[in-house]
Amino acid sequence: MTTVGFDRPLYVLPFDHRGSFQAKMFGWKGALSPEQTAQIAVAKQVIYDGFRAAVASGVPKDRAGILVDEQFGRAILRDAAAQGYTLACPAEKSGQDEFDFEYAEDFAQHIEAFQPTFCKVLVRYNPEGDPALNRRQAARLRRLSEYLHDKSRSRFMFELLVPAEKAQLDRLHGDTEAYDADLRPRLMVQAIEQLQDSAVEPDVWKIEGLDRREDCQRIVAAARRGGRTQVGCIILGRGEDDKKVREWLATAAGVPGFIGFAVGRTDFWEPLIAWRAEKTTREDAVAEIARRYRQFVDIFERGQAA
Repeated sequence: MTTVGFDRPLYVLPFDHRGSFQAKMFGWKGALSPEQTAQIAVAKQVIYDGFRAAVASGVPKDRAGILVDEQFGRAILRDAAAQGYTLACPAEKSGQDEFDFEYAEDFAQHIEAFQPTFCKVLVRYNPEGDPALNRRQAARLRRLSEYLHDKSRSRFMFELLVPAEKAQLDRLHGDTEAYDADLRPRLMVQAIEQLQDSAVEPDVWKIEGLDRREDCQRIVAAARRGGRTQVGCIILGRGEDDKKVREWLATAAGVPGFIGFAVGRTDFWEPLIAWRAEKTTREDAVAEIARRYRQFVDIFERGQAA
């Protein structure tokens, strides 16, 4: 297990959103025209320029990274690679409850076309959920894990979401806050262990925000069990408001094994909406995205220092 892992600081600005970006930012459904695809690509370029501005203003380049999709971000992927940025690219189909490959049997070809630092998957996996569904997902994920570790230069980044099962919420009388605070952390540990036991071996786990330090510690212990001592964890923003993301970053930053974060919508959504509505200039939208991203870097690094 000593070859698995990534434990250097990693501050990711993710904007690989596809279906949700298309529907919620632009209000478009179904297949896109070339013109619509180009418009989304232009919007993503604004986010990328915000990232570049943040690096230019002092965010350490060797700790900064982006996560962007091939569908709308092909030009960004090529430029980021040329600039030497840490780069992640998704492998999953967008907007599905069950993990499957975006490019089916051609998934490896698409990874190697860009050779990102990380190949990322977003997976909804509840260990108390449908066993057949979990087995199907784990089999596909094992295939990807083995490919990345055996045949690719790209590392494996795993975004774990643990949506509540109806029976779990029923036990909590529908209280989603109680689920997030009291049940989800335990389920996340179980999910990590089940996936590891299925030979799914991420180098970095992307983890939903946690309110308690001890829950962060339990996540790291699970991620690093059995000799996986170099595996890193990063906290994700879930599109929450600025205050909540700050709290999650500060909590995770103080726990060894949490190496950074992946905060996207909290950085770019409001500035991008304002720019598209012509309530602000492109230059100001870029500057605001840069400011927000840089702010989260500062919060995390202060938390680590403390």
